[in-house]
Amino acid sequence: MDDFFIQIDDATIRREREKARALRKQNWWQNRIAKGVCHYCRKTVPPKELTLDHLVPLARGGKSSKGNCVPSCKDCNNQKKNLLPLEWDEYLQKLRNE
Repeated sequence: MDDFFIQIDDATIRREREKARALRKQNWWQNRIAKGVCHYCRKTVPPKELTLDHLVPLARGGKSSKGNCVPSCKDCNNQKKNLLPLEWDEYLQKLRNE
């Protein structure tokens, strides 16, 4: 089975990144990061060090919405890159089994 990738244009990604910047300014986001817990690895880090990560990446068709954005430590965000939730979960499971 071939991998299916949606072609997302640069203008759409720019608009979604702008929406993400606006989300980070909302009380909703401040409440999400207040505990300082990464959504993926569950490590506690200072809230200011958490990044906004898209569960479904913008490059793979994700949107900047409350349901698609989670707090992530920089390490997890850098490792996840453009992986979809299923692909990322497989990666995490592999790490746990090693």
